[in-house]
Amino acid sequence: MGSTTQLRHLRRCRRLSSFSPPSSPLRNPNPPLSPFLPRFASNPFPQPFHGGIPSRSFSRPSWPGPSDDSRGGDAYISSDPEVELGAILGSEDGREVSSVGGTIVEGVAGDGESLWDYPVGAVVALLDGYHDLTGLPWWVIISTSTLALRFSLLPVLILQLKKAGKIAELLPKLPPPLPPPLSGRSFREQYLFFQQKRRELGCPSFLWNFAFFTVQFPCFLLWMTSIRSMCLSNHPGFDLGGTLWFQNLTDFPHGVLGSTFPILIASLHYINVQISFQTVQLANLRGMLGLLAKYYKLYLDILAIPLLLVGFCIPQGSLVYWTTNSLFTLFQQLSLKNTYVRAELGLPALKVLEKKTIAPENIPPESCSSIDIELSVESLPPEKLLELALQELAAGNQDRALPLLRIATEKDPDLVRALIAMGQTLCSKGSFVESAEYFERAIPKIEEEDALLVLACFGAGVSHILQGNKQEGIKHLKRIAELREPDEPMDKACYHKGLVMLGSTLFQEGEKAEAVKYLRIAATYDPAVNAYVKECEDAMEVTNQSTG
Repeated sequence: MGSTTQLRHLRRCRRLSSFSPPSSPLRNPNPPLSPFLPRFASNPFPQPFHGGIPSRSFSRPSWPGPSDDSRGGDAYISSDPEVELGAILGSEDGREVSSVGGTIVEGVAGDGESLWDYPVGAVVALLDGYHDLTGLPWWVIISTSTLALRFSLLPVLILQLKKAGKIAELLPKLPPPLPPPLSGRSFREQYLFFQQKRRELGCPSFLWNFAFFTVQFPCFLLWMTSIRSMCLSNHPGFDLGGTLWFQNLTDFPHGVLGSTFPILIASLHYINVQISFQTVQLANLRGMLGLLAKYYKLYLDILAIPLLLVGFCIPQGSLVYWTTNSLFTLFQQLSLKNTYVRAELGLPALKVLEKKTIAPENIPPESCSSIDIELSVESLPPEKLLELALQELAAGNQDRALPLLRIATEKDPDLVRALIAMGQTLCSKGSFVESAEYFERAIPKIEEEDALLVLACFGAGVSHILQGNKQEGIKHLKRIAELREPDEPMDKACYHKGLVMLGSTLFQEGEKAEAVKYLRIAATYDPAVNAYVKECEDAMEVTNQSTG
């Protein structure tokens, strides 16, 4: 109570001293007003003391500012609280305040600070330096620094996922950490046996499952606290550091557009929860684990409502950080669920859910049931990988099918259907050079009578033509004309489509007579091709007339 009274007294004294000559702050605390009337002629309501010094100066030490001599007269008010208090009480460095004000200086400079103030001050200084260096608006500074922070944490997450994959691989070989019922072992003996076996197998510690959380959560709180303190202390530039509807980053959300950030944060939280539990089959979890997982997800779903309400009680600068962080989490989850991205990062393949029917001979038929078994993609045979990839292609998921086809072709280089499917998928994605390689790898492995040879030659020819290598493409397409016409409708359509492609390419290369020959063969299957035949014949006639 005494400190508060003294602080109020000091502020009142500072208001009076700010109107006096700088050379003698307290020499005449009640000077006549007439000599100073010209100073306030342009502004009859001078700015009070608390408006001239940032409020954050009393929460943590400020960086040293310029001296009094650098600014003229009463226009300058020092940003260093010790200098201010020292000027009021006649001390050179402000240390005498400790004998008068008790905890005032101590709360500013030492014992009153918590350990959390030092990292917060470091983050504030870092953001200030970034802002001074780039000159970007504060909302861009907050967003880009958040992205930089999250990108810097990605190696920890990738390392954790690799360790977790190793743990999942070796977990079936480990004994339980707790003694089984009626085993006769004590908890200590069973746990030591578990640790010994884990070390023998080279299994990482289970604590790796919490590595990313232990790093990311403190960083989230530190960044959130730092930006919030900057907002609440009216950090220089924050009042005009936003854009669109959030011009003032120190303001709380208000109005119709002010609800945008709270709604975004609550929605992104809900979406991230759904994506996180997408691969968890809650219906298949039994016992206490299943019950806990079910209610935990329900709790996270309901948590979106409190987050929506909390969003209206947070400054807009903090909401910019929170929204950017949630958007990055969404992008991170979607990327790490992509099998192609996981393969590039060297992460273990995602597990796929496969239905298997267990029907051993020694089990009665009525007891057989269909159960869900999670299998690693790496453990599946090439034929099964091809089947899964074709299902993904039928559903339009080319990015998920590509890694499956790649693994299938690596396991069985002679699996022709996988090579052709890989070539087709790469060709549709515009990777013509790589697609031509897969088609050409498949061609020597296919017999002449197999209809797949038509498909492989067609794919190789089209891939070469689309990458500009027309002569090589014509060579593959001409081989189609040498093959027997397939009987299956789909294969027959591919056969004649290859002839049309061949005739069109030959026509563009100036070989009109040869183009007409192949187009006439295709016209027997599709009469619409006769239009191309007539166009070629007319072009040949014009050429003959010009040469004649």
